[in-house]
Amino acid sequence: MTTILFIEQVLNGLQFGVMLFLMAAGLTLVFGVMGLINLAHGSLYMIGAFAAATVSAATGNFVLGLVAALAAAAMAGAVVEIAVIRRLYRRDHLDQVLATFALILIFSEGTRWVFGSFPLYLDIPEMLSGPVTLPGGIEYPVYRLFIIVMGLAVAALLFWLIARTRLGIQIRAGEADREMIAALGIDISKLYTVVFALGAALAGMAGALVGAIQSVEVGMGEPVLILAFVTIIIGGIGSIKGAFVGALLVGLIDTLGRTMLPLVFGSFMADASAATTVGSALASMLIYILMAGVLIARPQGLFGAAA
Repeated sequence: MTTILFIEQVLNGLQFGVMLFLMAAGLTLVFGVMGLINLAHGSLYMIGAFAAATVSAATGNFVLGLVAALAAAAMAGAVVEIAVIRRLYRRDHLDQVLATFALILIFSEGTRWVFGSFPLYLDIPEMLSGPVTLPGGIEYPVYRLFIIVMGLAVAALLFWLIARTRLGIQIRAGEADREMIAALGIDISKLYTVVFALGAALAGMAGALVGAIQSVEVGMGEPVLILAFVTIIIGGIGSIKGAFVGALLVGLIDTLGRTMLPLVFGSFMADASAATTVGSALASMLIYILMAGVLIARPQGLFGAAA
């Protein structure tokens, strides 16, 4: 593998990682504050992608599509929290899993009914299309760099929100002691709705950004949701810092593994197709091996609080 190819794959892994962070951050916020397992989080990712594709196609404006994705996912999240999720906080996790799994089916069939079964496509805006030349003569797509910058900017904004604002103080207090903040006069129901809508907006933003480099279709959120769960388990449930570090680890290990392992096996296997098959299969297992190792060594995750 050449140095240029390696750097390109590192950038691809970083882009994949920041997208995962947008998903995992909302997921870990909801679980940390509310103690809720939300399997429907991937559906909010899908809603953001469909909203962005529809509005962008209708207006010809990618920025409006991105704003529509944030708004649509946040509103869907708020409605779901008020209508369904609010009744699950005091139920056990099995009830939460069953109810949010039902929401996946409802969102999937509802999206298919509104938009049809055929995928939509979100065009990359002209100013973000094409490659850019990086130091060292590396050519890399401008849009992927845009995703990296946007993801890092949102991560910095989210860290500031949690650490420096009144809402962030309430969120951190809600993670530590829900009964106490309710006793202090904070409207816990309103706080839960805001947190759920914030997590939904982050998922919708991830869907909108990725929708321009892959097709927008029903069910696109579920594979990403699985990786987001792996991310927060590695980083530590309830930790934004853990979600960020875990997402970057998953993104880099998955991307570099899929590129490098087939080359490694190809160096000593005569059958090139077999080497690619074995290398790709092992690469797809790497993040789960990492998750298992973290759970064995540190069950609460890298940055999670000990039970």
